[in-house]
Amino acid sequence: MKKAYYLSTCDTCKRIFKEIELPESFPKQDLKKENICTKELEHLKQLRGSYEALFNKRARLYRERNLKAENLQEEDFKALILEHYTFLKRPVIVSEQEIFIGNSKKTVAQLQAQQF
Repeated sequence: MKKAYYLSTCDTCKRIFKEIELPESFPKQDLKKENICTKELEHLKQLRGSYEALFNKRARLYRERNLKAENLQEEDFKALILEHYTFLKRPVIVSEQEIFIGNSKKTVAQLQAQQF
């Protein structure tokens, strides 16, 4: 499977796609237009090992709901990601059996080494 999950309005996602020279033909899903489904999220979890690793703790809703004070479990992270796109860390790029999550320099460097 190859797919990129991102926001078309996110300048960081756009910058990363440009830096890694992600081809236009690479399948992409704009999360604002089409939220991730349960089957896709479960596949991402299988590749990464946990829903928490996919969860964006910098999201505005995370702060507004004071979720930091909650004792969130794996099923909570899953439900929140399915509830609203902002809870999925972005971008998420799947290239066959490898998954790259977020916008850290290390992640971008790993992506640049990939052949898309």
